[in-house]
Amino acid sequence: MSIAKVIVDVPSQNTNRLFDYGIPEKFESVVQPGVRIIVPFGPRKVLGYVISLAEYSEFAKVRQIEDVLDIAPALTPELLKIGKWLSQQTLSFYISCLQVMLPQVMKASYRKELWRLTEEELPEELENIFAGRGVIEYKEFEESNVSYHQLRQYVEDGWVDIHYEVKSRETTKTTTVVEPLMEPMQLEETLVDLSKQAKKQREIVQYFIDHQEPVPKKQLLSATSSSSSSLKPLLNQGVIKEYKQEVMRDPFSHREFERTQPFPLTDEQREAITPILHTLESETHDVFLLHGVTGSGKTEIYLQSIQKVLDQGKEAIMLVPEIALTPQMVERFKGRFGSKVAVLHSGLSAGEKYDEWRKIQRNEVQVVVGARSAIFAPFTNIGIIIIDEEHESSYKQEDRTRYHARDVAVERGKIHASPVVLGSATPALETYARAAKGNYKMLTLTKRMNNATMPDTELVDMRDELHQGNRSMFSRALLDKLRERIERGEQSVLFLNRRGYATFVMCRDCGHVKECPHCDIALTYHRRQERLKCHYCSYEEPMPHQCPECESKTIRYFGTGTQKVEEVLQELIPEARVLRMDVDTTRRKGAHERILNDFGDKKADILLGTQMIAKGLDFANVTLVGILAADALLNLPDFRAAEKTFQLLTQVSGRAGRHKLAGEVVVQTYSPDHYSIQLASQYDYEQFFNEEMKLRKAFRYPPYYYLTLFTISHPNQLKVQEVTQKIVVYMRNKLSEEADVLGPTPSALTRINNRYRYQCMVKYKDEPEQRKLIQRILHYYEDELKEENGLQISVDFQPYQLM
Repeated sequence: MSIAKVIVDVPSQNTNRLFDYGIPEKFESVVQPGVRIIVPFGPRKVLGYVISLAEYSEFAKVRQIEDVLDIAPALTPELLKIGKWLSQQTLSFYISCLQVMLPQVMKASYRKELWRLTEEELPEELENIFAGRGVIEYKEFEESNVSYHQLRQYVEDGWVDIHYEVKSRETTKTTTVVEPLMEPMQLEETLVDLSKQAKKQREIVQYFIDHQEPVPKKQLLSATSSSSSSLKPLLNQGVIKEYKQEVMRDPFSHREFERTQPFPLTDEQREAITPILHTLESETHDVFLLHGVTGSGKTEIYLQSIQKVLDQGKEAIMLVPEIALTPQMVERFKGRFGSKVAVLHSGLSAGEKYDEWRKIQRNEVQVVVGARSAIFAPFTNIGIIIIDEEHESSYKQEDRTRYHARDVAVERGKIHASPVVLGSATPALETYARAAKGNYKMLTLTKRMNNATMPDTELVDMRDELHQGNRSMFSRALLDKLRERIERGEQSVLFLNRRGYATFVMCRDCGHVKECPHCDIALTYHRRQERLKCHYCSYEEPMPHQCPECESKTIRYFGTGTQKVEEVLQELIPEARVLRMDVDTTRRKGAHERILNDFGDKKADILLGTQMIAKGLDFANVTLVGILAADALLNLPDFRAAEKTFQLLTQVSGRAGRHKLAGEVVVQTYSPDHYSIQLASQYDYEQFFNEEMKLRKAFRYPPYYYLTLFTISHPNQLKVQEVTQKIVVYMRNKLSEEADVLGPTPSALTRINNRYRYQCMVKYKDEPEQRKLIQRILHYYEDELKEENGLQISVDFQPYQLM
């Protein structure tokens, strides 16, 4: 009996290893690495992943695999390897690293079915099981004498397919199809035999005399104005039959994409793409940083590099930040490569994601465009990986498996001997430093396409506005320019560094601020529902009409949110047509696309929004960008605050004047002298890099030092302090003199969801033993980490969120 080495879906320190299971004879031909199986584990049955196969086990007695969920492996050998590497890099459980690679529906509980994929006569033994049906329970196959090996062959030949019917959610979408079982001659005889009263039945038979091919039931009933009851007698008599047919959910089926042709490249673009094409020809791995100003035509370089990869018969992964996955971006790729593209992002339903993933797994597409998790696309012949806006923090997963998509991309690039291209107008300091040192190859684009100039930037000091008696959130300069644009029929984009209506609610008499009862943070006021919400634990309550402390009626909201800005705009410029785009207005499916289409069709003068509008938008008629509260990020307790501010201002400014019309940017700030705001207004990345690197060196931060952040949480505050203190002492004793261990200190948000949070941080240059030490710590607290609502210790080797 062969043995499968299996990782089981029980995430804990003790089970984070391979277990041996015997492979029953009936499964021998289908159990292979990457297949999901059901195995007995203790008293229960759990999901497992086959990692490798062996001839024998060193254990005298092994339990047997109970069931096999996949005929084709869900994970490729390469992804199994990446999972192991990821588990070691992030100290996550191997099982968590494998699950992060698969669509959500493959992690639920399911019922298995066997689907007929063709109307042709099936091989005899299959035809016996199906007995004329389109879908059968998988059990019926298991009870038959058809072997798993034969089934696998039938799946590969396209006769049948295995489907998971997920309890509580549908994984595959089907439609009922009706088709005639008789030739037109026989149908005409049937028509003569039908009684004159059976009008609807006669219409249905007549329909099939005219149309011989299968037709969706809905369409048939609508064409003949009949109901299902009219079909029943015809089904019973064997005149027609109905069966279910799978319909691939295509989130873009309602759209016609116009095919586009490659643009001729400028000299600068040609110079930048040449080294990439060279590595493609020589099939070598290299990492490139494509540093190009906003609007310099980076996307065209991506598209032409991908074309080259497709010509070689290989596949391409293109990552874009979640918020830049605009319909515009999808359109560019679908327009160039048509149906060869699969799209993966959070706007799709679980079923749509599953269908897109299956297109990749079945080799039906060669390009995947998606957000962070698309880096795990199950391609087997990757020719290039591109990460656009590589500085975006959304490429870092912030829970469980704390991976960074950039690291996974480089690792996969090495395995496939293919180039990785990181593109950005404002690269992360760490990336730029690596390119400056020669670890990455630098490619530069300094000019915008069609020789458009970078927009002029005006910094407005809001302190002066206050002194002049202007208490509005809009400076006079910005208001004048907005009115000017409306008169000229041009459009403007207003960017606000925040969401919600107002940041907090405060009593003007006693100063009481409404806080979340479960977290140490003020509640946010949402105007539409007249409710206060916590953005951390989802607690909400109605807006109070009097202060709960002193019962005064003067309870007011303070701060600025997009809703508030929209109202003020309507008061100051009543003729302005404003479209708002933030978390609240884009909750519904397709809302994102609808708002952008309306703006593109000039149904509004001003697009107002938060982070979402900072990336990837390209509208020819936008000539003004206004940035409100430019310094909102500068005051966060985060060593990257200046870098994030510089990146955001540069990205948003890049939305103006991208085509023939010249652009202008107005930046409203209370700290106009801050170097990040000054240099962003001059688009001077080099100078910003030099300034910021001096500070990073002085304060021992990345890229000069590495960081490891521990966050410890527990419902009891004393317990958290005690555990964090122990970790700090242990790390100080065990690490070298050069390492700095800071803490323990309460997190910036000390309590979230009734759990107290403390932190400690290690700053180091080289600590080869660090991971082993952390494993010992996690092992030591193993029992407490298992407890329901007990201790939680999270370790992040590349912290982006220090809150």
